[in-house]
Parts: sequence; C-alpha cells; structure tokens
Amino acid sequence: MSDKFDVIIVGAGPGGYVAAIRCAQLGLKTACIEKWVDDKKKPKYGGTCLNVGCIPSKALLDSSHKYVEAKNDFDVHGISVKDVKIDVSKMIDRKDGIVTQLTGGITGLFKANGVTGIQGCAQLQGGRKLEVTDIDGKVKIYEADNIILAAGSVPVEIPPAPLDDNIIVDSTGALEFREVPKRLGVIGAGVIGLELGSVWSRLGSEVVVIEALDSFLGMVDQQIAKDAKKILTKQGLDIRLGARLTNAKVVKKGKKSTVTVQYTDSEGDKEQVFDKLIVAVGRKPLSESLLSKDSGVNLDERGFIFVNDYCETDAPGVYAIGDLVRGPMLAHKASEEGVMVAERIVGKKTQMNYDCIPSVIYTHPEIASVGKTEEQLKADGDAYKTGVFPFAASGRAMAANDTAGMVKIIACAETDRILGCHIIGPSAADLVQQIVIAMEFGSSAEDIALTVFGHPTLSEAVHEAALAVEGHAIHIANRRKRK
Repeated sequence: MSDKFDVIIVGAGPGGYVAAIRCAQLGLKTACIEKWVDDKKKPKYGGTCLNVGCIPSKALLDSSHKYVEAKNDFDVHGISVKDVKIDVSKMIDRKDGIVTQLTGGITGLFKANGVTGIQGCAQLQGGRKLEVTDIDGKVKIYEADNIILAAGSVPVEIPPAPLDDNIIVDSTGALEFREVPKRLGVIGAGVIGLELGSVWSRLGSEVVVIEALDSFLGMVDQQIAKDAKKILTKQGLDIRLGARLTNAKVVKKGKKSTVTVQYTDSEGDKEQVFDKLIVAVGRKPLSESLLSKDSGVNLDERGFIFVNDYCETDAPGVYAIGDLVRGPMLAHKASEEGVMVAERIVGKKTQMNYDCIPSVIYTHPEIASVGKTEEQLKADGDAYKTGVFPFAASGRAMAANDTAGMVKIIACAETDRILGCHIIGPSAADLVQQIVIAMEFGSSAEDIALTVFGHPTLSEAVHEAALAVEGHAIHIANRRKRK
C-alpha cells in the first residue's frame, strides 16, 4: 500500500521547502520528506542553511562583529566603552533561538499552504516511488507523478584530519563552541573557513588558516581577492597558502586536549599545536544513499546528479536541484531552481539565468560578486573594460567609519553591457544585488551611470564605479579621460 501525491520533495532545505510551498500554491498535492527531527521526533525543516549553515553562522558573525566594534571602534565616534566582555554561551543561545524561530516558521508555512510533512530518510526507487524509513525504523512507500530531489550536501571529510568529538570539528561543530579557543586552526581558506575563522578571531582566538592552494580565493576576481587577503590579515587571520595538511592528531593531557597539526609548504615540513581545529575544505552532494540502482537517475564521478538546464534528471518526472546538481552550492540558487521546477511541472516555461547568480562571503568587509571575473574574461579572450571606485572616497562610508574595499564593474568593450560586478566593502551583499537586477535586464554600464542614486549612500560607490568604466567618475581621479 502506498500514498500517492502530485509532487514529493526530498529534503526541506532552502531548495526543498521553497519548491514544496510553490508546488502547493500552484494547486498540486504536495509532500516534503525531511530526515532531521526535533526533540519531539517531528520533522525539523530548513536543512543545512537554517540549522547549521547560513543562518547560524551569520548570527555569530553579527554578534562577534558588534563585540569587536564596541571593543575597538567606538572611540572614534566619541563613545567610551570600558571592560567590553563577551558571554559566548549567551551568544550561542541567541543563535539557537534564531534557528528555532525560523525552522518553526517553515512548519507554519507548510500548514498554511497545505504541504504534507513526512519524517524519514528517503531513497528513490524505480517508477517514481520513494522508500522512506522513519526515525523508529519503520518503512513506507510513497508515490508521486513528479519527484524533486533536494537532499543538499554535507561537509567533506579528509583522512589526515578525522573528526574527533569537539576538538577536530567540521563547520557544524564550529558553531557550538561554548568558550573561545586560545589557538584555533582552520583547514581551508574558502567561504566557510574565512567566515568561521573571523568569528573566533574577533573574540580573541589566535587563528591560523591553512590552505593547500597557492592562490587566495581563486574563484573571486583577483583584484578583490588581493584586497581581501590584506584586510583579513590585518584583522588577525594568519593565512598560510600552499600549505598541504599531512596529519592532525588529538593529544590528551589529563583533562585538557589539544590537536597537533602537521603540514608541508614551500619551506618544508611544519608542525603547529591548536586547542581546536576546524575542517572546512568544502562540501559534497548528499547523493550516496539517495538513489537505488533502478532509480534511473545518473551521477557524475563527483556524485552530482546529471540534470539539464531545467533540472530534469535522466528519469522522467524526476528533478534534482540545489547542492545535488551542477553550479555553485548556494541557498538562493537552490530556492530559485525549486521555483523553476515547480512552475515547469504545471506547464509554465520558467527559466533560470545562471549567469546572474550572486555569491557572498560574510566576512567584514563583505565580499560579493556576480558574473565574470577579469581572469575568466582574459582566459576566454573577451575584450572588456573596468571601472573601480574605493569606499575610501565615499562620504557615507567615511561617516560610518567603514571605508575598506572597493566596487568594481566589468563591461563589454564593444557593447558596454555589464559582464560582472565585484565588491569588497560595507553592505557588499546588498549593493551587488543592484547589479544583479541590472544584468538580468541586459543593462550597460552607462545605464547605471545615468541612474540617479540617493546621497549620501553606500550605493553611490556602485554609481561611481559605473561612471569610471568610461573614465567619468566624479569623486576620484580617473585613470583615463573620455568625452
């Protein structure tokens, strides 16, 4: 005996729960399967993003930034604050409260939209059937005309640094420290490593970031990446590039444990002792146990599910979205794929513009980008022009005492169409969205240059960068003058 739905979504992260709500809005009988549970054994929605990823990490980033700002930066405003302290447990509790509120909110949204929540771990069988094993080990079969796989991803584990209780941890464990480690090692100088390293560095940890690659933030425009490394190093992050981890071992001395890390760089073999070690070398799709042999869905060599531009798998009526498929592992990318699939199921011709997906690193200053980098354009042999404006010349940034960074706009040399935008600076995550919208409508740099921006605002830096593309910036000396 099986339960039949129009659509079943596997996974209730930012891709899955959004897809479920949109399917229900479109009149489809919808169910969403989630394996995570709360203390009452009921589904706990939100996936990695809401529970142990985007949201909790941003809560800690905001708390730690306010602490370091009060400690170091209020004096310039004439504000005297003495004996600034951080209650780490209270900070963690606040983070947990935000998570509880948001995950509970999804439960309410499911109820309001008529989505059926199902607790269990699902495996796709042939013929669009799902075998679901609940927390008590009971197995039930569900069927649907359409299935959307949105199981997400998990942190990559590496043999030289096996996770060990709360000493060697992944990104999830790094959100739960109840005291500030004196010495903290971070393996990986990517988004997660830099964000979590920043949190604990601000609170007093001596943070060493060990990165195997010789380049810093290789996926970021390198003019921005160079500025980022300079700023983050000044803030206290000891970033060691070209350093390959060879071993990490927990050493216990009485009640205290440390971790000895061995790595190799251009100077040879080295060793360092930390109180905690965060392994943040990336994530991999959670596809291993998701598919039966007769599911009809195929994977590539890295475990990603093969899909076309509309997220259709090789099995008719089966879709896959988010971290399970090609493209950046970003919550907003997963959400929009979920909406696209839901609408295509009911016959709409909805598409996604994969050239206009922004990405953000929530250090301070933030690092945000959309579109092509200079390095990519050079590699493709495309002619381009750039405009750069520093926040040091922004009146609003000066007033806020937040002047580090720049806005960089890249446009086609022939058509002036915007090809990319890269920002490091205050509110970069919000500022880049202006260019995302502009690129979605095929705007030129001149379109932005001719747009009226409010004064004084941080967004004026975007306006000035667009003016600088043709050497027309007003508030900096231009590299070239044009009529």
